[in-house]
Amino acid sequence: MARLVPRSLAGQTFVLQLVVIAVMVLGGSALAIVDARRDGDAAARLQVTGIAGALAESPATAAAIESGTATAVLQPVTERVRADTQIAFITIMAPDRTRFTHTNPELIGRPYIGTIEPALQGRTFTEVYTGTLGPSIRAVAPVRSSSGEVVGLVSAGITQQTLFSRWQQQLPQILLIAAGALLVSLIGIWAIRRRLLRQTHGLAPTELQVMYEHHDAILHSVSEGLIVLDRHGVALANDEARRLLALPAGDVDKESLPAFLRSYSPGARDEVHVTGDRVLVVNRSRVPGNRSPETEVVTIRDRTELQGALGELDSMKVFTESLRSQAHESANRLHTIVTLVEMGRGDEAVRFATTELELSQQLVDRLSESVGEPALAALLLGKSAQADERGIELTITDETVIPSDNEHAVLSGQELVTVVGNLVDNALDACDRSDPWVEVTVRQDGEHLLIQVADSGPGMDAEEFSRARQRGYSTKSGGESGRRGLGLALVSQVVDRHEGTLTAEVTYGSVVTVTFGPPA
Repeated sequence: MARLVPRSLAGQTFVLQLVVIAVMVLGGSALAIVDARRDGDAAARLQVTGIAGALAESPATAAAIESGTATAVLQPVTERVRADTQIAFITIMAPDRTRFTHTNPELIGRPYIGTIEPALQGRTFTEVYTGTLGPSIRAVAPVRSSSGEVVGLVSAGITQQTLFSRWQQQLPQILLIAAGALLVSLIGIWAIRRRLLRQTHGLAPTELQVMYEHHDAILHSVSEGLIVLDRHGVALANDEARRLLALPAGDVDKESLPAFLRSYSPGARDEVHVTGDRVLVVNRSRVPGNRSPETEVVTIRDRTELQGALGELDSMKVFTESLRSQAHESANRLHTIVTLVEMGRGDEAVRFATTELELSQQLVDRLSESVGEPALAALLLGKSAQADERGIELTITDETVIPSDNEHAVLSGQELVTVVGNLVDNALDACDRSDPWVEVTVRQDGEHLLIQVADSGPGMDAEEFSRARQRGYSTKSGGESGRRGLGLALVSQVVDRHEGTLTAEVTYGSVVTVTFGPPA
């Protein structure tokens, strides 16, 4: 029995629809047959009633009965009417049932078989009765004289055999219509079956259920955000995607999405985007097939914490590279000093050894004393060495002060590294190569924090600076564009998170200022 039931959903749907349509067509055909027969009976009643009534109301009928010439006058008339209307009989009789006319002339003069009482009372009626010609539907109407007296009766009837013959003539038409309806229905459900096969890939209902359950479980358990976008907005989003993008519950339209997801852009790989408080890595893939145009799958990973850690690691890397460079430079200086001593120039050797060392040690001592955040101190020392290698004069102003016991710290060490490191990197890249200099000030006074980075570059106007705060914008070309474009966006993210201000102006140079804390 199980083998008779198709395995696939399309097959099961086909069989179910076939059974339902077959039952409906067959049932409808049966009802049509019954209805046709009932309509035939009703039409026959109307027909015989009309014929009997017309003959009974004719003045010639009453006159022939009253004159005693009913048979001679009315028999030809009734037979002609019967032939024209194709009914079984027309009998005109006396009130005592004596027939004046009949289809079979031999029965004229004999008593009429059937009910006549209602007609004797002056009322026309119909009945089904078995007479000399078999079962028939007949009507009986009274014939009245000019004075209103019932002087005779007219009975007209049609046999059920005749009605059956008429009904049989309609049967082929009913069956043809039923067969046509069944054929059209079969073609329709066959087309539906083919479409279901394509859409379900021939899977059984249990397999579709398992697939849905697995899909739903995977969708909500993966640690990455997953979104399916179509032309109308978000077709599907898992819990992690809603959390990362701060999407509302329920349906989501395109206006609720971040700007970088509002356009159709399949093929993107490992794009980094900055939202209000997160750094996101985005991959986008087109959904194959022509049935889903402008539909794509977007995966989203959170790199917020990783980006901060990378910033600190970058500062340590810069510091380490500067130490390595200094170690290499120290070896060169040491060889120079030894050679000067061997040449008998001791005073020159001492001056050469102490000049650079004093300057470097002064910077280390000053930052160690004034900057209580170790990560920021290491970053500034590393950037100073990096600038020196690139031939850029980097000045850390004497106003730079971060208390070591900072009870009112506005930013964490990681956030300080993010803001200062990215601003200094941008300044080192943007300064004028004919007069390269960068000036850095980081000062905290109570709950107020000022970070200011100036350089000798041309600076940016308000519109350009606004664009630069969006991820992906850079005034440079080539491989460093993405990094610098992300850097200022990361600074803006920290500023927005702590309700600070970020401004740019051109005064003694290009000056970018970040401030945090309550208004003065």
